[in-house]
Amino acid sequence: MGAEFSSMHNANGSSLSTRTSKVLVFHSSAKWKAHFEASKQSPKLIVIDFTASWCRPCRFMEPAIEELAAKYTDVEFIKIDVDELMDVAQEFGVQAMPTFMLIKKGKGVDKVVGAKKEELQNKIEKHRV
Repeated sequence: MGAEFSSMHNANGSSLSTRTSKVLVFHSSAKWKAHFEASKQSPKLIVIDFTASWCRPCRFMEPAIEELAAKYTDVEFIKIDVDELMDVAQEFGVQAMPTFMLIKKGKGVDKVVGAKKEELQNKIEKHRV
């Protein structure tokens, strides 16, 4: 099953028109903090996908996040693995995966908990302007 999933994921990722992900992934708390501080100066909406490698609903949402990132090029999409950057997940009060935090100028404006693509898309539409 694992090999099947990774090949499906690759097929989904490479089927995007750009062939590269528009989702930023952070593996360092220091790099995330620097990026987050800089983002406070911008009015751009940021969607943070708090995920985990073992989380099935998170994997289910991956193609949807890639699709939303390709559609909403004026929104920044970020993926953070809660096991890798526990401190960041704790700062945002993440208690379940997936959790999507919508941030503007360093402040949380909305959030979606669970694999709810339509709800996430509606909230992105609402806050991106």
